[in-house]
Amino acid sequence: MAWLRAMMSAHRRAFAAVIGLYGLAAVAGLAGPQVLGYLVDSVAAGHAEIEVPALLFVVLLIVQSALKRVARVRTGMLGEQVLAETRESFVGEALRLPLSTVEAAGTGDLLSRATTDADRVDHAVRNAIPEITVSAMTVVCTVVAMVVTSPLLSLGLLVVVPLLYFSCRWYWARVPSTIERMLGSWADVQTHLHETADGARTAEALGLVERRVALGRRALGVAVERERELRSLTVRWVPWMSLSQVLPIAVMLLIGAWAYARGLVGLGTLTTMVVYVQALSAPMEELLWWAEDVQVSGTAVRRILGVRGSDDARRDGRPRGREIVVSGVRYGYSADREVLHGIDLRIPPGERLAIVGPSGAGKSTLGRLLAGVAAPSSGSVTIGGAEVSRLPEDVLRSEVLLLTQEQHVFAGTLRENLTLPAGEWSDGDLRRALGAVGLEEWCDRLDTRLGAGAVAVSAAVAQQLALARVVLADPHTVVLDEATSLLDTSSARQLERSLSGVLEGRTVIAIAHRLHTAAAADRVAVVEDGRVTELGPHAELLARGGAYARLVAAAAVG
Repeated sequence: MAWLRAMMSAHRRAFAAVIGLYGLAAVAGLAGPQVLGYLVDSVAAGHAEIEVPALLFVVLLIVQSALKRVARVRTGMLGEQVLAETRESFVGEALRLPLSTVEAAGTGDLLSRATTDADRVDHAVRNAIPEITVSAMTVVCTVVAMVVTSPLLSLGLLVVVPLLYFSCRWYWARVPSTIERMLGSWADVQTHLHETADGARTAEALGLVERRVALGRRALGVAVERERELRSLTVRWVPWMSLSQVLPIAVMLLIGAWAYARGLVGLGTLTTMVVYVQALSAPMEELLWWAEDVQVSGTAVRRILGVRGSDDARRDGRPRGREIVVSGVRYGYSADREVLHGIDLRIPPGERLAIVGPSGAGKSTLGRLLAGVAAPSSGSVTIGGAEVSRLPEDVLRSEVLLLTQEQHVFAGTLRENLTLPAGEWSDGDLRRALGAVGLEEWCDRLDTRLGAGAVAVSAAVAQQLALARVVLADPHTVVLDEATSLLDTSSARQLERSLSGVLEGRTVIAIAHRLHTAAAADRVAVVEDGRVTELGPHAELLARGGAYARLVAAAAVG
């Protein structure tokens, strides 16, 4: 409701114009039955001059249609504006969320909120809110006109009050929870679809295609079942709505026949009242049907507004130093699956630490904790005495950045892609950053458009652009998780040599499978089965002949 009030306040003139146009259309619609009743009385009385009232009746119909047409156009324009603002706000809120929250929700869920749910909000703003407002105005004005025209015949309306009250109370008590489940199930469908499409090659390589298809069908089946739950409620509710439309006409005709026989009402009055009742059924039906759409869009709004970070989630101040201390850290992606088992590590400022180990040992998980992307289940990860996972996002990203092998090139110019981190840079700064990551040939192409429908960028170049963003962001600590994995060995070594000068004086934590990275580090941490089993300089660990020496030997053989 707060969102709705804010939206209507921001667009009060547009809303007023739309409602005003629909209101005029409703008034024109109310005048029609009065003119029609006058025509009936004139014909019954034998008056020959009925051309003017007949022409007026036709004019009123045309005016009403024209007003509705203009109102719908204005409503469409307003809906597009609100939809754009809603999506932009959604993206802004999503970008402020902790990465752990985004990953826990899943990309498909976010896509569902940004597309399907936003469209439902647009549908409500464009259609439901104006239609409900106009229908409510039409119902009130029509009832007032009926009471003024004939209080006696208006008593026929009372028969629908208990009918509508009890049926709508039953229906609306059950609909919200059903809609919530329905939207959630469609979000699951989109999640499965996105994950399957995104990981299609992996699924094929591992022979998981049939399994992914089965999971998608199962999710779709659940969504269809949730839709059926909502429609089953509607099917049980609709007959009562139909009865509420025809019952007042029958009652009013009975009262009218009795009253006409006794001279209490005229034929024109009876005609006007019956037309009013028939005219009343349409806005009543619109009002009740659009109420369901408002409930659906209300749930969609809650899902969109729910993409917000808590102000209290990250509240620690700035660190008082740059030393990273990992103390007794345990972490699991689920309660029964612990990945890290009591990690202790101290990384002084400016050190280059390489983290190596077999696949699945927990190296990337440790990197995520060091970068504050996730919080440990127990223990602590601190920078300068401040818990990393509790630092405000703007403070955290100025302290430490995580760069993985999964990168994205946004549709836009090269300049726009480079300046994604907060800050101001000159063209000279951008060119120096490109040169530092080996993209000298791109230095004179800052205004070249990249991405969909423009210059295609390879995965390797996308990774280099991400490294250039790190250079521009200038954090004091960088966590590189296989950040050069998409480059060939020769290019990777050349890039790492270029970056060594740029990253001089910064803390660099490199998670790598290519062990030449470890050889150039100040210290090497070997992670096995969620534990740091060895820690020390490259030469010292080789001399020990332990796990690190075995990894180096295996890499040499490979």
